[in-house]
Amino acid sequence: MRLMHRLLAIPATAALVVGMLAAGGPATAEPGDPGGVVVAERPAAAKGGPKLKVMTQNLYLGSSLDPALEADSAGEFLAAAAQIYGGAVASRFPVRAAAIAKTVARTSPHLIGLQEVTRWTTLPIAAGAKPPSYDFLRILQKALRKEGLSYRVAGVVNNATIGPVPLVAPQFGCVNVASTSSFDCAVTLQDRDVILVRDGIRGLELGKPVTGRYADQQSFPVPGTDGLTLDFGRGWVYVDGTLRGSRFRFLNTHLEIGRFGAVQEAQAAEFLAGPAKAGRPVIATGDFNSPADPRVSTTSTYADLTRRWFDDAWAVRGSAPGFTCCQSDALDNPTKSLRTRIDLILTRGLAKPRFARIVGATPIAETAPRWASDHAGVVAGLQLKARKRR
Repeated sequence: MRLMHRLLAIPATAALVVGMLAAGGPATAEPGDPGGVVVAERPAAAKGGPKLKVMTQNLYLGSSLDPALEADSAGEFLAAAAQIYGGAVASRFPVRAAAIAKTVARTSPHLIGLQEVTRWTTLPIAAGAKPPSYDFLRILQKALRKEGLSYRVAGVVNNATIGPVPLVAPQFGCVNVASTSSFDCAVTLQDRDVILVRDGIRGLELGKPVTGRYADQQSFPVPGTDGLTLDFGRGWVYVDGTLRGSRFRFLNTHLEIGRFGAVQEAQAAEFLAGPAKAGRPVIATGDFNSPADPRVSTTSTYADLTRRWFDDAWAVRGSAPGFTCCQSDALDNPTKSLRTRIDLILTRGLAKPRFARIVGATPIAETAPRWASDHAGVVAGLQLKARKRR
């Protein structure tokens, strides 16, 4: 994530915030992807374990949240909420989801770690008001089914839920906000990280999901209140599984942005000391928000993760940049603007990856949204350890 555009909190008027905050084989690489040449998979060792293909993708909530963070009054907050919601609508997630589903169809991963699986829920009160709601998870699953795919939810961690916030959106019949308790419409944002698993994988068994929230969270004061704060509730989710008898843990997370480096590094330390510690091989996917290139990173998170515990699956690509972040907030940049690699597939206790590639880094349309997300995704072919025979 860039400096400010991922802050998952929409400050509202004080009364609302206080009262309602709850708290297989390789597919052809996409033309133009960073490092997007076709790379042959490494042949499996004769005594190697089963192959597992995984993917990580940040879906993008659809709008910059900077206006809310820069507002100094209740009136400015309301204007910011309208701008943010309008940006999310304009990002046309159903269109973006269709493109992401086609990428999944081309690459056919067994397991997918998704971040920013947003749910925008509107509350129309005035007669005739019809602001649309968007559940990114349901929309993406529908798009996957349209591609002939069946992916079920293996795990979800619910992060921040912010709202309801009064919404002014005249195009949808939301016009008046008389007070914090009298308005035509409201909107709530919920942030989630999700693990999807492809149905019908022979020999794959998954346990129940385990979730947690980080003790360290970046908090923000709520203007107009007496010291009240909001935080983003960032967390993690994992499932333990076996593939034809070979054990593994599949983890997914979304760490704090680099601007709040101390919190991000603390979350990474919690991640390493907690869910990443397992008596089995570990695969971790996520938006870690710490560039892999130390020349541009402002935090030690990537170095801490890879020096102390994990291997980076992208290392199989050598010096290929593998940039994943970020397109413009409005997804309208005419040429690709990915400049850092923060979306990662990390492993512990596995053989060298068979392949890794960037996906979703090519335009999907001539006009906005030109990109499926502001992040590219990563797909990697992994090989588990063979089951020990007794």
